[in-house]
Amino acid sequence: MQIPTSLKHKPVIVTENYENVDGRAAYHSDAKGLSLGLAQWNDRGKVDISAKVWRHTGKKWSRQSEELPLHRVLDMAILICRAQQHFREAYRYEKLYDIENPVIDRVGLQGDAMTVAVCKDNEKIDEDIQLFNQALSDDDELIGERLRTLSRILKEMGY
Repeated sequence: MQIPTSLKHKPVIVTENYENVDGRAAYHSDAKGLSLGLAQWNDRGKVDISAKVWRHTGKKWSRQSEELPLHRVLDMAILICRAQQHFREAYRYEKLYDIENPVIDRVGLQGDAMTVAVCKDNEKIDEDIQLFNQALSDDDELIGERLRTLSRILKEMGY
């Protein structure tokens, strides 16, 4: 299925067979494509690049398609990595985190730091963190494959 080019997001680099590799939803996903292109929120004279997940209901392109600035996509990747790293050692804590210090990391970015922490405001955190840990474990192979691929590409790029 071809990603539309007549909408506000203007695709430049695309993956039009994403539904075949979309994790557990592979081959039956509504996420049909990914694109990097010109953001739909661009103002005259200002151009931003965004990443977009293109979803299709089977009949039409969905309004649930998501568009993110590239730095947010990378920030999400950082968040995923820090979360996965935390849960590899979380068994050491009775509730899978340090109740006295729920901060997992502070990742320096742009002169400040992005705080990665367990959400203590979640009233069901004790139950939800167990479910999250199990889901992360269940998806370890899917996530690990992508992280190894990302690591290889970053090394090729000199990072």
